[in-house]
Amino acid sequence: MPDPIRGSFSRRQLLGSPALAGLVRRASAAQRRPPNILFIFADDLGWRDTSANGSDFNETPNLTRLAAEGMTFTQAYASAANCAPSRACLLSGQYTPRHGIYAVDNTMRGPKELMRMVPIPNRQDLDPSNVTFAEAMKSAGYTTGHFGKWHLGDGPSAPGAQGFDVTFNSRPNPNQRRDEPDDPKGLYSLTRAAGDFIESNRNRPFLAYVAHHAIHTSLEARPSSLARFQAKTRGRQHGNPLYAACTYDLDDAVGRLLARLDSLGLRDNTLVLFTSDNGGTQQSSQEPLRGNKGCYYEGGIREPMIVRWPGMVRSGSKCDVPVSNIDFYPSFLDAAGARPPQNKTLDGASIVPLLRGASGLKRQSIFWHFPGYLNDPVIRGRDTIFRTRPVSVIRKGDFKLHLYHEEWQLDGGRDSLSTNRAVELYNIRTDIGERDDLCMKNPSKRNELLNELLAWQKSTNAPMPTEPNPAYRPK
Repeated sequence: MPDPIRGSFSRRQLLGSPALAGLVRRASAAQRRPPNILFIFADDLGWRDTSANGSDFNETPNLTRLAAEGMTFTQAYASAANCAPSRACLLSGQYTPRHGIYAVDNTMRGPKELMRMVPIPNRQDLDPSNVTFAEAMKSAGYTTGHFGKWHLGDGPSAPGAQGFDVTFNSRPNPNQRRDEPDDPKGLYSLTRAAGDFIESNRNRPFLAYVAHHAIHTSLEARPSSLARFQAKTRGRQHGNPLYAACTYDLDDAVGRLLARLDSLGLRDNTLVLFTSDNGGTQQSSQEPLRGNKGCYYEGGIREPMIVRWPGMVRSGSKCDVPVSNIDFYPSFLDAAGARPPQNKTLDGASIVPLLRGASGLKRQSIFWHFPGYLNDPVIRGRDTIFRTRPVSVIRKGDFKLHLYHEEWQLDGGRDSLSTNRAVELYNIRTDIGERDDLCMKNPSKRNELLNELLAWQKSTNAPMPTEPNPAYRPK
């Protein structure tokens, strides 16, 4: 298992072809400073929710245009299946065991009498000593701005104390419906604030982190957008007019921010990254992916992701290499030609080589760890009570393995895999919907991934639920 990045990494110039090399040389000569970075982060936007990824009802023309101008990552992941831990992973560049944020509020969500184990307690704020990518980019000479959702604590854990020079949030409570027809979900006030920040810093390197509240419930949309989809024929998979209208308005806000870059003449030296924090909710089927937000099947963690970087990224290109939002921290530093902070452990890998045409990364595996319970079952989930129970996951190459800790700890572990359902194994390349469990059909691959996952848990000191729940009362 490769070591995580510690302290520093070399900036690689990996080029896929002579033509691409020429593009990079010309772009490098034209650049007088490190690239600006515009990071647009959607909330609860599922992999299947965009028209670029095949929705048969939703419309996202600006994201489709962005994909035509940049690189689409077809196997991009969030490092956690719901909001707070995913954001903690991307801000810290670390997997959940290192920062201790596993869920929103707590890890004991759902009927306690149906939980077989005592979950690991949850931390609700990002430790102020954990150096964020904003702090690292400030040290590299960037002006940093945060706009929108934070979800990682107040006071010493607030954005302004975690490296952001400017912070603005129009919706302190994103779950509260406000019915503002001109600014649903605060989309346009966030867009204006981010655009003003960009304009104010157009003559120096900047990083703008725009963390939208859309499309997280409660759903809101402009009346004209809602009318548009109420009049539209429903698709076979998607057909919720309000969900589609909210998605359409999010896309419109993205388009306005990109237009602001163009009007300021900043397009050519700005790296734009768009993605989402976790899978779509149960309001939106993610088929052929299994599951939704809160579970660790593909529908809960696979995300739409697009990167545009003129002169560096080939327009209309696609990358099938699995990547994760823990990779953003080292990628931003790599793009800026900067080093990580001393004594900072980064679990991710820079994707800059992929942007420049490389066919892969040295990092072979991606991991997830969730030692608790989330209520409400997902579409085509494993459970009729919970979105997920305690689980750890590894994705390596084409294969993905789920290790469920209730069965592993309480029902015989490795010696009883044929009966205890502790492990599920899928070939994601041939079975994107995770329908054909290969646990007993491919024992060599199962053991390879299982052993690597157990070794990773040990190396990160991942806290494991081991204590049976005394309040457990099965129906």
